[in-house]
Amino acid sequence: MIGYQLYSSRNFPPLQDTLEMLAAAGFEAAEGYGGVYASPAQLADLAAGLKAAGLVMRTGHFGLAQLENEPGFVADIVGTLGITHVYCPYVMPDDRPTTSAGWRAFGARVAAAGAGLRKAGIGYGWHNHDFEFVPCADGVLPIDAIFAGGPDLQWEMDVAWVVRGGADPLAWIARYKGRITAAHVKDIAKAGEKRDEDGWADLGQGTVPWGAILPALRAAGVQHFVLEHDNPSDHARFAKNSITAFRGL
Repeated sequence: MIGYQLYSSRNFPPLQDTLEMLAAAGFEAAEGYGGVYASPAQLADLAAGLKAAGLVMRTGHFGLAQLENEPGFVADIVGTLGITHVYCPYVMPDDRPTTSAGWRAFGARVAAAGAGLRKAGIGYGWHNHDFEFVPCADGVLPIDAIFAGGPDLQWEMDVAWVVRGGADPLAWIARYKGRITAAHVKDIAKAGEKRDEDGWADLGQGTVPWGAILPALRAAGVQHFVLEHDNPSDHARFAKNSITAFRGL
């Protein structure tokens, strides 16, 4: 299923216009994040907007604090929108562990926060950035420690952040192919280009070797592919260019 991370359009309100733009471009799904369902009123508007645009939401990002402190509301969001997979997406720099033991404990904490979701049959896991690929003092990578501490955690693999972390996505797909249930599909601009877009590029216009990576993800059983750009100057341009490129891979 071809999805779109709504965070990509956070700077281009209103949300309903974004949903209609995505439907017109040919997207089937949108992926949520905390800003689009932070309150019951926002949840109701999002549900109505998705229905009106003919889109579904099967994957969603939820912060660790919301997962731990508002499990009832998280369950309401998941049930209302028909989300089947939830991913905890980030930990702020000041809250990041500094040792491999700390990262293992963090993985256990993330796993515990989603225990109710897993019990209800919802897929649940972690979404990476680049910092998980910076080794601890003992040489252990945080990504390995997180998954060791939370052995039931699934992985929404953000491939471009793996690359920015200095790692080989194909090697990590092979290593964790049984845990990767979704993937963020985005591209990295050539060195020195797209500085106004934080060095990201529309899919197919950058340096990530998607021609090799996408088949590997499909072979690993990934079904949810979510197109994303962290800071596009034109979200409609990004959406149109990227879904066209994705279909050609």
